[in-house]
Amino acid sequence: MARIAIAGAGVAGRLMAWRLAHAGHSVSVFDPADGPCPPPPAHTGGGSPGGRSGAAGFSAAGMLSPIAELDHADARIARLGWRSLPRWQAIGAALGGAEPLVRTQGSLLLAHGSDRGAAARVLARIAAVPEAPAPEPLDAAQQRALEPALAPGLLAWHLPGEGQVLPGELLQALAEQAPGVRWHWGTAICSVDPGRLRDSHGREHRCELAVDTRGLGARPQVALRGVRGELVWLHAPGVPLARPLRLLHPRHRVYLVPRPGGRIVVGASEIESEDTSAPSLRSTVELLSAAHSLVPELAEARIERLDSHLRPARTDHLPFVHHESGLLRLNGLFRHGWLIAPALVQDALAAAGLENPHDTATA
Repeated sequence: MARIAIAGAGVAGRLMAWRLAHAGHSVSVFDPADGPCPPPPAHTGGGSPGGRSGAAGFSAAGMLSPIAELDHADARIARLGWRSLPRWQAIGAALGGAEPLVRTQGSLLLAHGSDRGAAARVLARIAAVPEAPAPEPLDAAQQRALEPALAPGLLAWHLPGEGQVLPGELLQALAEQAPGVRWHWGTAICSVDPGRLRDSHGREHRCELAVDTRGLGARPQVALRGVRGELVWLHAPGVPLARPLRLLHPRHRVYLVPRPGGRIVVGASEIESEDTSAPSLRSTVELLSAAHSLVPELAEARIERLDSHLRPARTDHLPFVHHESGLLRLNGLFRHGWLIAPALVQDALAAAGLENPHDTATA
């Protein structure tokens, strides 16, 4: 049994703590957030101005779309995502809950007829990855059968096996069901070095393995930049939507993700800025106009809240794992944190000798 201290309680940090605790290790987690629950929305009295405090994973849409991500992401991201899908299913089953935390009903790629060329380029990128399942083209009747609220006349492809997680609920469940983990909330870690963490009060926390999953909090020890993302939460009771939708468009990256309670999350802008103020009028209008063009019934949906958050990214937009004696770093998950976390955590623990790299267990 090893004494392990983890800095950062985002997706990677909580998932790593959960796995290590179930493997019998002594685990402590340090994070500046007030507690394990989602922070209050910025526009109802909490968070930083215009954005949200706490893990960026709380503000994410939670899409598990390795095939669809080939639209813009490296094939290595898709492979990590494909490895992660069965692991998420096993994790969701192990955590339980009233609502399924992980759903894999597939997703849809959609395009307007005028954007046929943009769709063809994305489909060619997908076809260039041999292990990626081929998107299944859908005619109008098949579209109506899967998603009756879709606008008529769309080009559509079904991506079997893809899905989504419920981010807030899953983050809470990972914290609540990690046996014996000591959670040090309200504790900001300023530096992570082999065998020790140092907090903002100058206190040292010694351990056998120091793990750094702080995201942007790892600067300046890790070279990272923040990339701004924006989401719009809609309340649309009565609008049927069973699976994530992604619009293929030459200018916009837009997805719609259903949530319990008649809610739909619309994203995702990607802006080279570390501004955490409220989403701009332009990006909000673009996101909502694109969403309305796919699902006309959203015309009467109510805007429940706007979110902005920063994703930790390296120059190549790829994650990295660094291991040396007494130290493990995992960072740079960018916009793919939920998609790739299980496979990346497995690779990190294998690098540290805490997990069999050839283990096929899905949880």
